[in-house]
Amino acid sequence: MITVKDTVHDHIEIDGVAADLVDTPAVQRLRHVKQLGTVQLVYPSANHTRFEHSLGVYHLASRALDHLGIEGKRADRIEAAAMLHDTGHGPFSHNLESLTHRRTGKYHDDVGELLATGAVGEVLRDHGLDPDRIAAIVAGEGPYAGLVSGELDVDRMDYLVRDAYHTGVPYGTIDTERFVRELTFVERNDIPDGDGSDRDGPQLVLDEGNVQTAESLLLARALMNPVVYTHHVARISKAMLRRAASDLLDATATTAAELRRMDDHDFLAAVRDCCETAELSRRYDERDLYKLAVWAEYDDVPDRVHDADHAAEASLEREIAEEAGVARDHVILDVPPEPTMRESTARVTVNGEIRRLERQSPLVSALRTAQRNQWRLGVYAPEPATDRVGRAAGDVLRLDSDALVTEVRGAMPTTLDEF
Repeated sequence: MITVKDTVHDHIEIDGVAADLVDTPAVQRLRHVKQLGTVQLVYPSANHTRFEHSLGVYHLASRALDHLGIEGKRADRIEAAAMLHDTGHGPFSHNLESLTHRRTGKYHDDVGELLATGAVGEVLRDHGLDPDRIAAIVAGEGPYAGLVSGELDVDRMDYLVRDAYHTGVPYGTIDTERFVRELTFVERNDIPDGDGSDRDGPQLVLDEGNVQTAESLLLARALMNPVVYTHHVARISKAMLRRAASDLLDATATTAAELRRMDDHDFLAAVRDCCETAELSRRYDERDLYKLAVWAEYDDVPDRVHDADHAAEASLEREIAEEAGVARDHVILDVPPEPTMRESTARVTVNGEIRRLERQSPLVSALRTAQRNQWRLGVYAPEPATDRVGRAAGDVLRLDSDALVTEVRGAMPTTLDEF
């Protein structure tokens, strides 16, 4: 058994297959992948990694399994998946995932090949575990996978409290002990028609009297989103690194598959050493970031921009640059995906009946509205060109210029946001 002192969960005891997985290269690599990517440029203490998060997810999964009375190989599979669930992440976590997916067809939870080979595969097979079954659990497939990858998963519980702790933001606090204690599995035939899911096997639900417990998860996520996860400085720096990654792949022999297995340090070293990406790298290293040229609300953005794919976005960037009379690489268009709230489909028990949270809680509707109101389209450019690029973007994207001036000048009123 291994005992680890953790900032969030105090002492974490790691045993069995998980203890043997900790020192594999795939898991140790996560020490060098930051959990929050570029958020450290806003919150300097946000330097925690996917490694410590993986330990936390394992800890909560183990506690939940004890509470649920799940033992043997089934428990071993869940604990292994909890420890390995983030091994598929590339550098800077989710930030480069859209780029690597376009070129490899793989997301971070596509870990079948990674788990089947090398030290991880050896450890799993030594414990009588099939790597393919573990990979399926990481991808959210199969019985009991919802504990690791679902609407009420322990992954979400750990990262919210851990991110809140390391940023110093008080909004992500949830009662993980109560969550773990109140989880239960029910068979699909116990869920009313039309209220099930596509998952196989038992469904994870919160026991009677826990609507507010589920709402706390939604509220924590909604409050953390604008001040941490989508803070404009983090958005700008992430977009700059995505541009650098794309240019690196185009300018060198580096492949997307190789990029996907880099850690943060590998990636930053690669873009520093590449002539085509050296300037973006310098700007990131010195925090000489692009600035907001446009910061537009959801309803001010035409459908054609919302629906634009990567090629269409690149074309719009070229048009904006030409209209503004600046170099193509001085314009970055950042269109976030459509707002979603996966947690709202979590299931709670009310008066003995299993119901979706969104059907039971009026808070869900309010938070969906808030989420849409928090959505922003960004256009970023070096500071001397921001006004020209902003006007050009308004014309090319057909945005309301009056609304844009209000947004750009008035969106960031606090000292922290100005930082």
